Amino acid sequence: MIGPPDAATARALARLYDLDLQEDPGDLDLYRALADRADGPILELAAGTGRLAVPLAAAGHVITAVDIDEAMLDRARERATDAGLAPEALRFIQADLLSLPEPEPPTARYGLAFIALNSIMLLASRDAQRAAIRTLATQLGPGGIAAVDAWLPDADDLGRFDGRVFHEWIREDPASGALVTKTGSAIHDATSGSIVLTAVFDEAPQGEAPRRWIRQDRLRLISADELAAFAEDAGLRVEMVAGGYDLTPLGYGAERAVLIAERP
Repeated sequence: MIGPPDAATARALARLYDLDLQEDPGDLDLYRALADRADGPILELAAGTGRLAVPLAAAGHVITAVDIDEAMLDRARERATDAGLAPEALRFIQADLLSLPEPEPPTARYGLAFIALNSIMLLASRDAQRAAIRTLATQLGPGGIAAVDAWLPDADDLGRFDGRVFHEWIREDPASGALVTKTGSAIHDATSGSIVLTAVFDEAPQGEAPRRWIRQDRLRLISADELAAFAEDAGLRVEMVAGGYDLTPLGYGAERAVLIAERP
């Protein structure tokens, strides 16, 4: 995010993040399959509110969830409690993923480490994105799996990112019953390969004046070739860069790049 929010705003934005992802992005089945394939515990970087970590833990996997945003992790802890998870099933760490230390002893390394749903794009430079994939590699044991997925906007998408405001949805917050309206805008900077994305949430009970929450992020676009190159630079063997969560081949018009790599 651009500019750190105060605690109350951070809590509201974490809650609204969950409302924004009320419609399933469709990635959970992929990460379930990778978790079942992995030999060892699982690490999710930029884990957010536990949308993936909690169901993976509920399926019997031992998970460590890392995020820099304490309000997001508080929501994840609540989600884990609501799911009835034992404390040892899911460990939460508030940390910058770029400064995460290597596991000690080496036998504590992970069988799967991943960064899901465009979170790699929140790292605002090529060097930071490369370092994030290097972090995945350093956390894995031999044979461990690394996975990253990122959105691939097309020319039409980028052409619309000129600052115009668009309406996204109106939803009811299940906790409060308040209506929330989301509008947003995006500005594409071709010189830096970045998008400044602004989300505006207006929240109020029916007929009352709304309270407004604003989240702004700078996203750095990352190509499928860069994902593969960063993985190779980190010493990983690239298994595939697919074009979607169903691991269909990457081709023209693919909306997403999904990297699957292995530590030798």
